[in-house]
Amino acid sequence: MTEEILVNVTPRETRVAVVENGMLQELHIERGWRRGVVGNIYKGKVQRVMPGMQAAFVEVGLERAAFLHANDIVRPAPVPSADGEEAALPPAVSKPILELVREGQDIIVQVVKDPIGGKGARLTTQLSIPSRYLVLLPQSRVIGVSSRIEDEVERARLKSIVTEFAGSSEQGYIVRTNAEGQPAEALAEDIAYLSRAWALVESQVQTTKLGACVYEDLNLPLRAVRDLIRRDVEKVKVDSRETCDKLRTFAAQYMPGLAEKIEHYSGARPIFDLYGVEDEIQHALEKEVPLKSGGYLVIDQTEAMTTVDVNTGSFLGQRNLEETVYRTNLEAAQAVARQLRLRNLGGIIIIDFIDMVDAEHRRQVLRTLEKSLVKDHAKTTVYDFSPLGLVEMTRKRTVESLERQLCEPCHECGGRGTLKTSETVTYEIFREITRAVRQFEAARLLVIASPKVVARITDEESAAVAELEEFLGKSIRFQADEQYLQEQFDVVLL
Repeated sequence: MTEEILVNVTPRETRVAVVENGMLQELHIERGWRRGVVGNIYKGKVQRVMPGMQAAFVEVGLERAAFLHANDIVRPAPVPSADGEEAALPPAVSKPILELVREGQDIIVQVVKDPIGGKGARLTTQLSIPSRYLVLLPQSRVIGVSSRIEDEVERARLKSIVTEFAGSSEQGYIVRTNAEGQPAEALAEDIAYLSRAWALVESQVQTTKLGACVYEDLNLPLRAVRDLIRRDVEKVKVDSRETCDKLRTFAAQYMPGLAEKIEHYSGARPIFDLYGVEDEIQHALEKEVPLKSGGYLVIDQTEAMTTVDVNTGSFLGQRNLEETVYRTNLEAAQAVARQLRLRNLGGIIIIDFIDMVDAEHRRQVLRTLEKSLVKDHAKTTVYDFSPLGLVEMTRKRTVESLERQLCEPCHECGGRGTLKTSETVTYEIFREITRAVRQFEAARLLVIASPKVVARITDEESAAVAELEEFLGKSIRFQADEQYLQEQFDVVLL
């Protein structure tokens, strides 16, 4: 398997694509005017405490007040590193929010989830700072190892090294997946770097005013090198000479063994076009995902959850119906895992696989889905088939999905995804005409609507218009206006 990281830089936007075997797997976007704030540490002020929600709103200088739950003060959720790894922290006794914070109180918080939709950023008081191989937990003495490092001997080695270098420090560390196989010297460098970073944060806290950022995570290209580049990454190709030089300098300082993988792309053809990434991005915004067998997925993202429907389509199979369904579901399980990662879909996800009678087939499909999700940097949890034949799963979400980063609700349908038919709008117009005539005096009426609706009225509904004019005793004229959307119209009394 070959994996490459492509970095596309323009003055106002930076995009990073992860390509495996020629197929786009992940896309990260950062725009100059709307940079993500996950990982940033702020000196905030408690704006409002809400006992009924066991939460508080904190002013940190963002557009909306951020949200801090009691559990993120007393018993933080497993602390995530920048690449989605987690380590369990010792449980603590939960307390009411009123015993933890008060209105007007100064508080140091870190963003764990970007503002999404109409919701403000999600905060925690359990601070963490990531480096190449470690995550510093300045308020904890826990030393944990990423669960993705499965070799017990290696886990013990890494934990021993970090414990030794941490010494009598009052700080904890999480060993990240990237640390697997790394020498003790590399881990020692990271501990020294994190100590300097934390000292700077402590200094900034003393001098920075309320609502200001005291620690800002790296920009997207540097984060990509820190979090995504591994030994199995073949190349990191950057289409900006300036950015490439910065990444090489960063890598030479913090990960010298991988610096040689970073190269400048100077080709005439745009780098994303060369790898077909632009086409893949367009496909990732569509609801329907074709499968090689002829089947297809239908992906619907709603406010509450994301649903994935699996269909056989034109795939007829060769043996029997159960085998056809099984093969389609196996292919769909792999495709679903890729699409969730590519589209950055999070929260609750419901997958409606095609019904299978054989229990072993269901187990194999579930196993294929779980195996395909292993490379996903976001934490995922998959549950067994429900009595209705649905697979429920969750995927940790920290930023908006790809669709919501790149798109906005349709101005014509208002985000419904459907439009009233011209026939429906026609009958609404007829009702509005009747209502207007009964309320107001007028000699004649002018109806302004979209060309499609007016064409239908003057053609297919001309007899109905004549009947309406006779019934009301009024003259009705219709005028098409290109500026009107299909559902828009005005009835003007003359």
